[in-house]
Amino acid sequence: MTGGWHIGVIGGTGLYDAEIVENAQEIPVKSSFGEPSGPVITGTIAGVRFTFLSRHGVGHRIAPGAVNYRANIDAMKRCGVTDLVSISAIGSLREELKPGMFVLVDQMIDRTQARDRSFFGEGLVAHVGLADPVCPRLSALFGAAAKKAGATIHSGGCYVAIEGPQFSTRAESLMYRQWGADVIGMTAMPEARLAREAELPYALLAMVTDYDCWRPNEEGVGVEEVLAVMEANAGKARAALAALAALLPETRAPSPIDTALDGAIITAPAQRDPVLVAKLGAVAGRVLAPNVAG
Repeated sequence: MTGGWHIGVIGGTGLYDAEIVENAQEIPVKSSFGEPSGPVITGTIAGVRFTFLSRHGVGHRIAPGAVNYRANIDAMKRCGVTDLVSISAIGSLREELKPGMFVLVDQMIDRTQARDRSFFGEGLVAHVGLADPVCPRLSALFGAAAKKAGATIHSGGCYVAIEGPQFSTRAESLMYRQWGADVIGMTAMPEARLAREAELPYALLAMVTDYDCWRPNEEGVGVEEVLAVMEANAGKARAALAALAALLPETRAPSPIDTALDGAIITAPAQRDPVLVAKLGAVAGRVLAPNVAG
């Protein structure tokens, strides 16, 4: 057993591969933030614990804006996950990022509007640093694993997260290019924000499925083309997870993200809402436990 690692995987139902996951169990996990997208499947790959959660639920029944991102991250934390990898479909805003490629996202622009973006709030205020929303160590390992699995990888890229569920207009697509965004999707935010608040290193391996709608004289995005590319590349994504298990160092060294909440909570102990403190037992218990009585 590789010491200290427990990899959480959030993505589609097709990422779980019964042929490579040993001793797999499906477990319902309750969250104090509502219902997660579904039960988790946990098991081991090459001696490393992996826990899978389908972001959109079985059969893709949950729209991007309706995903309970807080419950999903809270559930992963309750499972004991130490690091979180995300796999999702994206549109390309750059000619060189072609459908079928994978992008290791390292920056994000959040254009979502109607989602719960924080575990904290009135009665317990926290400001967590998010200058670099992905973990460079985990991202590098995941990228190397994906290359080993035969994927074509582009390292680095800015992801603009839109509310959806509609795809963007041509004017929006052109605007995002001017902003410096490289790819576009609907799910990385607030997922990455919440992972940081939960002190979980986060990496995003994004699969390019289309060119969005910025290219002149071309039709917009269609679901059929997106699904076709996803199906063609699903095997590489699954193989990347198996390769990641083999590439992880024998012992997990501490990450700065493990202590992201140090100094972030600014509400005085005596003024903290005890109900919210209790809800945050899994996410922030490490820093709240010494002050619960206060």
